[in-house]
Amino acid sequence: MEVSSKTRNMLEGLVREGSFKWLLGKRSSFDDEFEEMGRSPSAGTNWIQELSPLANIVVRRCSKILGITSSELKESFNAEASESIKHPSRYARNFLEYCCFRTLALSTQVTGHLADKKFRRLTYDMMVAWEVPAVSSQPLVNVEKVAAFEVDGDATVGVEAFSRIAPAVPIIANVINSENIFEVLTSSTGGRLQFSIFDKYITGLERVIKKMKTQSESSILSANRSSRGEKILELDGTVTTQPVLEHVGISTWPGRLTLTDHALYFEAHRVVSYDKAKIYDLSADLKQVVKPELTGPWGTRLFDKAVLYKSISLSEPIVLEFPELKGHTRRDYWLAIIREILYVHRFINKFQITGVERDEVLSKAVLGILRLQAIQEISTANSVRCENLLMFNLCDQLPGGDLILETLANMSTLRELDRTNSSAAGGGMYSISSLAMISNLGFVFGPSSSNSNEAGLVVGEIAVGDTSALERAVKESRNSYKKVVLAQETVDGVKVDGIDTNLAVMKELLLPVTEVGQWLLSLAYWDDPMKSSVFCMVFAVVICKEWLGYALALMLVFLAIFMVLTRCFSQGKPVNEIKVIAPPPMNTMEQLLAVQNAISQVEQLIQDGNVFLLKLRGLLLTIFPQASEKFAVALLLMALIMVFVPSKYIVLLIYLEIFTRYSPPRKASTERWMRRLREWWFSIPAAPVILEIEKEEKKKK
Repeated sequence: MEVSSKTRNMLEGLVREGSFKWLLGKRSSFDDEFEEMGRSPSAGTNWIQELSPLANIVVRRCSKILGITSSELKESFNAEASESIKHPSRYARNFLEYCCFRTLALSTQVTGHLADKKFRRLTYDMMVAWEVPAVSSQPLVNVEKVAAFEVDGDATVGVEAFSRIAPAVPIIANVINSENIFEVLTSSTGGRLQFSIFDKYITGLERVIKKMKTQSESSILSANRSSRGEKILELDGTVTTQPVLEHVGISTWPGRLTLTDHALYFEAHRVVSYDKAKIYDLSADLKQVVKPELTGPWGTRLFDKAVLYKSISLSEPIVLEFPELKGHTRRDYWLAIIREILYVHRFINKFQITGVERDEVLSKAVLGILRLQAIQEISTANSVRCENLLMFNLCDQLPGGDLILETLANMSTLRELDRTNSSAAGGGMYSISSLAMISNLGFVFGPSSSNSNEAGLVVGEIAVGDTSALERAVKESRNSYKKVVLAQETVDGVKVDGIDTNLAVMKELLLPVTEVGQWLLSLAYWDDPMKSSVFCMVFAVVICKEWLGYALALMLVFLAIFMVLTRCFSQGKPVNEIKVIAPPPMNTMEQLLAVQNAISQVEQLIQDGNVFLLKLRGLLLTIFPQASEKFAVALLLMALIMVFVPSKYIVLLIYLEIFTRYSPPRKASTERWMRRLREWWFSIPAAPVILEIEKEEKKKK
């Protein structure tokens, strides 16, 4: 009774002083309940001493939905949770998560819960309370925290709270891409999520779900989709001003494009109807490739607004063009969602996922596309990177994304889910699954999804007070991705324009290698006979003693020591920048001439290479017997030497031959023999070549 009286006095004092109004700037969603708790006779028994006032109010709402008191929730948590989860330093937040996850798992089973304003507010307030779960974390006495805690007079949410609570409702977010969703939602609010934006996002989700239901329940492609129960995810080309163009060979047809959770369907326009749909199955293992493509009139490549699709089932690739006045946002969106369905089926086929687990994985991709559609409806940003908001697209890009998918595959079996559920903090501490979520929204995935709840598939990807294997894999991948981004920023910063400028930079970078090469050439040409003699004798001894491996290892050791010493002496000092003298600027004509000159040089190199290969072909096929006989004798002598002479002596002879050919005693004879060798090579005719131009038959539709 003493604790109850103390709690009631504290509540009444806070209500009287208006502490919550001071915290949130204006009357918030917490005020009425807070005042009601202050006046309630049972305030003491329902008040959790370890929790902050905000967290207590959220727990009180949860207890009403679950039909038990806050104290009974606390007793249940204490009975189910492990000792590490109940540690005093983590108790408040873990208990709050326990109440939130249990409540959300029950609330999402109610039909139309997204339209319920109380559900939206509760989900958001859970995130608000997550940031200040304990009495010690309540920011009532810290002005700086309050400034970060409120924007425009309303409580705001940070990325950690969103990433922790939102994935408990799979339609709102997913563990893999929750941070990316948060970044898009907060792009105009300085990295803090406001309730108005969160509410607008949920409203967008509700609209796209209704749209998906309407499309899937319509008669579009019903005959083709009935066997697999496919759901229509997107439809385009129904408006004549924005058609989808299919290019096959030189033929182009406008039509309607439909994406389901298994395939692409294209129906060419007729006068008042559509042709029979062409089906491009994304669920089969057909070595399929989907990538952006350029299109244009008469086969030109001018407009970056198309998607290329090819597979082993097609004789030639097809190109789907999405015309728009400027940009390629429409194409990027379709490219991302087509790839998402393709990638999820690759994932299913790779890990041989079947049954309920297959429906669960497929539902994750479907929910991701729904989230993307909702964000596109409400986003004020000029362009949303669609691939960052779709989990299988994102895993394809992230470093270590394959490890994320492997972890997801391990979590996809019922055995693994049940084992994880029992080995963690206890049953009921996990969020609802994606399959159960999408089933509650009114969709059925395959014959097994209707029994998903009975099969015990109520396990999600997050656990109370613990970091799941999937969360750990995502965190490691994101840390690696941040390093890649930082490295890429340095790469983008050093890129320069112009062939002459890039050549000047490359010349400066290769200066140490160039100097070493010039030094070696100076030794090889015996410019300083003393140095060349010492170098020649030292390496001759190394070869005779078979110390080449040790010499190479010693060079690598010296290089490693140089790097270590450089780091030790350069700590705290700015990085030495490479200074390059920029060449004089060139006008457009000079740049074109430089490009033409470079192309001519490359062409000359290719021609010389072809001549060498044709002469070698003539020698090997004895097209010219006189030259081939000499060549065959030389090959025979080389073979005999390799058989009867030890390899180290062969290496020594080759080294001495190459290195001493320009020494004073051998220089005259070397020049004479090199001249004879060139004359012999120039005397060999090239093998004949006949160029045939293939006649292409024009394809007619």
